[in-house]
Amino acid sequence: MDEQDWNFPFEEPLHEVFPQLHAAQNAWMSQIDSLRAPDRKTHELIRMVVTVALRNPAGVARHARLAREVGATWEEILGSIMLTTPGLGLLPAVEAIPHARRGYEAAREAEQE
Repeated sequence: MDEQDWNFPFEEPLHEVFPQLHAAQNAWMSQIDSLRAPDRKTHELIRMVVTVALRNPAGVARHARLAREVGATWEEILGSIMLTTPGLGLLPAVEAIPHARRGYEAAREAEQE
């Protein structure tokens, strides 16, 4: 098999066992990513807060990085995370902040290179 660059850790094992399912999932995600509304920044902020709700640190970092890449400020990222507190409580938000910061800073460092 050719060397692949997997975006998510589950992709390689999924591809090995169910390559057609993996291809279908990628096609479906491409359609989600191509939605014209909301705008791309809002899209990434929404996906980030969903990963906060799921308590998925890697997802928080990924979507904070992508949000930064399309123009989100740290204040917008942090504010979006804090908007989760009425429904999820304070702990998931506080736990997400360092992961969001890591993703945000990774995007900032990539811009400077």
